[in-house]
Amino acid sequence: MRKTILIVLACFIYAVSFAQVTYQQIASSELNTKRKLKIKLPKNYDPKADIKYPVIIVFDGDYLFEPVAGQVDFQTYFDNMPGSIIVGVMQGENRFYDAYYDPATGLPTESGLRFHDFVSDELLPYIDNKYNTSKFRVAVGHDTMGNFINSYLFKEDLAFQAYVCISPDFSGSINNFISKRLSLFKSDIFYYMATAEKDIPQIRESILSTNDQISVVDNQHLTYYFDDFSNETHYTLVTSALARSFEKIFDIYNPLREKELEEKVLPYEGTLDRYLTDRYDRIEELFGIKKVISTEEIEKVAQIAEQREDLKSLAKLGDLASKLHPESLLGTYYLAQSAERLGKTKKAKKLYESALTLNDVSHINREYIFEKIDELTVVDLDEEIDEDKVDEE
Repeated sequence: MRKTILIVLACFIYAVSFAQVTYQQIASSELNTKRKLKIKLPKNYDPKADIKYPVIIVFDGDYLFEPVAGQVDFQTYFDNMPGSIIVGVMQGENRFYDAYYDPATGLPTESGLRFHDFVSDELLPYIDNKYNTSKFRVAVGHDTMGNFINSYLFKEDLAFQAYVCISPDFSGSINNFISKRLSLFKSDIFYYMATAEKDIPQIRESILSTNDQISVVDNQHLTYYFDDFSNETHYTLVTSALARSFEKIFDIYNPLREKELEEKVLPYEGTLDRYLTDRYDRIEELFGIKKVISTEEIEKVAQIAEQREDLKSLAKLGDLASKLHPESLLGTYYLAQSAERLGKTKKAKKLYESALTLNDVSHINREYIFEKIDELTVVDLDEEIDEDKVDEE
């Protein structure tokens, strides 16, 4: 039932996304002609806003643009990736010339080199000047163009920070140099490659060999993902590969999952507020997007702090929640909990009382807070009585 609902929702999103596509032309001195583009902007895009968006360049936009646009809409609906500017490059009958390469190296030459430079030197600046773009760019290519996008790895200044190579038809010796190039980067780079059980045999063999080489690359700046799909062909693997590649490339953008909580948050050395702020600083650094830490994620990390019996982290998370969401009682509640467990009764009582003036949080029962206040009032009175007895003696 859930799968059926997701399929229906996906179809609806695809239909809406196509209605938002615009068709444009860009004049190119490199190509000495005009090239047609398909462009789709994020939902609620506002050119006057300060929000910046990643750019996804789709090669073979004639047939690959729609699957990419649909997948982006689907994933952004669930906030699994940021809204992005999608640009499809129409190639059509020019595809052979666009992908023209040196038989020995597999790198673009002649008309292929002109198309290569058109994308990096004309198209990307055009998009940057016209729209609110971040520095994070993704290249998506399938088959011949899945091979072609690798040529941008060999530029001194990276045009793309992420590469989605779907069943790339490697040419010349380029696949033997990709792993060596990926080992040299000193800044973040994402590389995704996919093949399938029923892929074209020659292409599949070359991809598997390339994967063996990339898999052993030791570079902390490289994030590499590889998929080998069962029961898929050279063409049917496209939709699965797009879903997986965007999920992996934008993994850190996703809300905290159980796996990350268990494997990274729980054993984290330091206060847990720092884990959260560092995580979101990295999102901004990578994608140019300033994303606010949600109360839901603070709650998840607070549960880990309680599991660790880490009162310092709990108090720090309270401070963080109060700073980011001052209207919510969440931060004050955590501060009160921390104070109470440290035996600071009067401070805890005042914090619980002040929490009642703030907005509710769904899982925190206000009746429970009243009970805590009453309980601490009794404790406070008992302490005063004990102090009086000591004074009398």
